Amino acid sequence: MYQPHQPISCYVCPLCATSLQLIQKSYVCENNHHFDLAKEGYLNLLPVQHKRSVEPGDNKQMMQARREFLEAGYYEPMAKAVAMMVNINQPKHLLDLGCGEGYYSRMIEAYCPNTMMLHGVDIAKFAIAAAAKKQPNARFIVASSNRLPYTDQYFDFVLRVFAPSNEHELGRILKPSGFLLTVTPGPRHLWQLKEFIYTDAKEHALENGVAQGFDRIDTQHISYKIAPNPQQRIALLQMTPFAWRANESVQQAIKDVAELEIETDFILTLAIKTAD
Repeated sequence: MYQPHQPISCYVCPLCATSLQLIQKSYVCENNHHFDLAKEGYLNLLPVQHKRSVEPGDNKQMMQARREFLEAGYYEPMAKAVAMMVNINQPKHLLDLGCGEGYYSRMIEAYCPNTMMLHGVDIAKFAIAAAAKKQPNARFIVASSNRLPYTDQYFDFVLRVFAPSNEHELGRILKPSGFLLTVTPGPRHLWQLKEFIYTDAKEHALENGVAQGFDRIDTQHISYKIAPNPQQRIALLQMTPFAWRANESVQQAIKDVAELEIETDFILTLAIKTAD
């Protein structure tokens, strides 16, 4: 039974946009729409009618590849820089947008004070289930970045690492003067992998703009070389948008190189919300 006297939660119903309240192990709105907490602790707020496929988001193979590569520590210098930028601004409520299995959320938890409430959202249910298992102190949901089921102006910090976003939704869920930290590829990111795939490999175009209603306040450029083993190279390849162009012969060629140093190149952009 819906109990409107309960404190308002951060979630809104994805079907009718009214507040969701936790009643026992379900979130319920005033129109009696129910969303049960999964045994892993996450909440699925992606209704069937909002899905574009049976299981949207990365498949299990892609998630496994990403897990193996990230847990080997190759992106840890960038992740630490992200955590330090978060820590300087000391948010109370942070959203990891397109969080996957929660790698960056766990890095933030490790390097930042425990007074912060961490939230993560991704469209891939299997990834969110894994994230919730590994980080029980955070709150993870399955939802689309185009329809974020959070109340207006709830967050004071949003992190977006190589993830799609909706500018209107970013502006809506962030408080006035809230922060948006975006990680995008620099010009030379994974250049050596691209050379296996493209005969005329081109540098990434820099994403110079910031979301409407935001002003850039800081930019960091982080680049370094990594030397993953043959299996890890393929795992890294599977994390990229150009993986679909790498046929079996290309993948075999990447595996067969005795030694391969790969450039990483990241742009960290911190922006502040200036207008609703």
